[in-house]
Parts: sequence; structure tokens; C-alpha cells
Amino acid sequence: MIRLLLFIGALMLVVRADPVSNAGAQPVQAAAKRIAFSFDDVPRGAGAFLSEDERTRKLIAVLRSRGVSQVALFLNPGRIDNGAAGKAAMRRIRAYVAAGNVLANHTWLHPHLSKVSAEEFLDQVGKAQVWLDKQPNSRRWLRFPFLDEGGPDKAKVAAVRAGLAARGIRNGHVTAEASDWNIEGLTIAAKKAGKTIDMEGLRDLYVESHVKAADFADELAIKTIGRSPAHVMLLHETDIAALFIGDLIDALRRDGWEIITPDLAYADPIYLAMPEVPWTNGTLTEQMAWEKKIPPPRYYDRNDLKIANPLFAERVLHEKAQ
Repeated sequence: MIRLLLFIGALMLVVRADPVSNAGAQPVQAAAKRIAFSFDDVPRGAGAFLSEDERTRKLIAVLRSRGVSQVALFLNPGRIDNGAAGKAAMRRIRAYVAAGNVLANHTWLHPHLSKVSAEEFLDQVGKAQVWLDKQPNSRRWLRFPFLDEGGPDKAKVAAVRAGLAARGIRNGHVTAEASDWNIEGLTIAAKKAGKTIDMEGLRDLYVESHVKAADFADELAIKTIGRSPAHVMLLHETDIAALFIGDLIDALRRDGWEIITPDLAYADPIYLAMPEVPWTNGTLTEQMAWEKKIPPPRYYDRNDLKIANPLFAERVLHEKAQ
């Protein structure tokens, strides 16, 4: 036990080492860029183009065709009812697991930690984990809904961190995201409004935004910790993902990325980090850069809806941005 604690402590020192303080040291040789996929809000409701069953079948088929052997699916078990819809959702979840993917915790009902007490939040985490522990291929990783880890309430942040540690649950951080939930929402709204959607433009915007998000996260990590870590990308189980994940994988590989499993990614010691920042929210790379006072930009610009929404209007709807 003592050796294990010493090992974990050593890893934490590696993660929290300040590259700026190592002036004069030999530069770390850049590693190959590696990234894993994670999908939030499973099971998700209907999107703009596919039925829920079609979405699942397509995601599984495309991932298999591209040789991606494992992704992580972060679940809200409380959204699975006992009726026909719940049974259909469970069939989809079992199909994902049968394809080799893993399940993880996204709380029972997806609350904002900043809007509930630490006790209520941990109760939701615990209920979801009891459910997950009965499922095959489950992991003890928690993805905070909205990436909200408690905001500015340091006492709440500390209480939740302690509660997770006591339950043997790790923070299922992400390092890269491109607000695909917003792209999906804009697409659904455009479809309902009867607008013409340029599907090639939608594909290109989706792919480009995520490749740029991955590259931004990697460059920021190198500035912050002196190396390229194993990244985890935040996606959602959407129709757009099902339609274009193959194009995204191809584009990432052309850009020099290797697609790895979440199991391998979360073995990187960077995921033991617990940044001390004024506001705990966002990706791990952003929080660590903020903690180290890395000069801006520290946030990926397309996660700002004032930038993202006009791009969607122009490139997908061919409308003049407001």
C-alpha cells in the first residue's frame, strides 16, 4: 500500500510539474498525437436525421470500419424508464457494449453541480454507479455534466472530490471539445424550421471544428506540462456523430493523430491532476493552463457560441450571419 501511494504521488508530481521552472533542461521530445473518443448523454433522444436505432447501428458500423475498437459512453441511467422506450434504450446500450465499448458515469439525471448541493450530486453519482456496476464493460469514471465541477465554490469542489475518492470513482476528464451539442441543436432547429441544410457544409464544419479543437488542446498541453498527453475528446451520441464520425477519424489521422482506447488514454498520469483554479469548469487542459497562468488563448474559440453560431449560419445554411 505504501509503495502504491508513493507511486501515485510520483505521478502527481510529474503531472503538476511546471515546465517553466525547468528552464535550461533538455526539451521533451514530442510524442505522437493520441486521442480517444467519449460520448456523453447516452441514451440520447431523436435527432434531425436518424432514428435512435439507426444512429446506434451506424455509429457501431462506422467505428468498426475505421478500426476504432473502443469508445467510452457516459450514461444517465435515470433517464432510462421501465417502459418500451427504456427497453429500446437498453437494447442500444447492449449493442454498444457487445461491440467492445465501455460504459461510464454521467450521474443519474445530469444535474449542474453548481446548482445542487455536494450531497445531492454525490447521491446521483452513487445511484448511477450502482446501476453501472451491474453492467458489463463498465468503468468507474465520472463525467461531470456540463463539465461543471463546482464553479467557484471551493468547499463544494473539495467535498465532491473527497466523495469521489471515497467511492473509488475517477474524474473522466476531457481535454478537447468543440461543442458538438450546439452544432446538433442548431441543425435540429434548422430542420424544424424547414431550412435547407447543406450536408457537405455541415460535415466539413463538424470535422474541421473537432480537428482544430484537438490540435488546440495538444498545443496548450505542451505549453502547460511540456508534453503531448493522451487526449480524450468530448462528443455526444448524436445523428451528426453517426453520419460524420468516419470523416472525423480520417481527418484526424491525416493530421497525424492516432485513435486510441479510453482505457489507454485514462492511464496517462495527466488524468490524476486536480487543478486549483478560481472556477472549476471546462476541459482539463484549459484548467491546467489557467492554473499555470499560461498566456492566452487558453480556451478554444469555437466553444464561444458568438463565434460558432455565425459559422454554422454561413457554412451550413448559407445565411448571412446576424
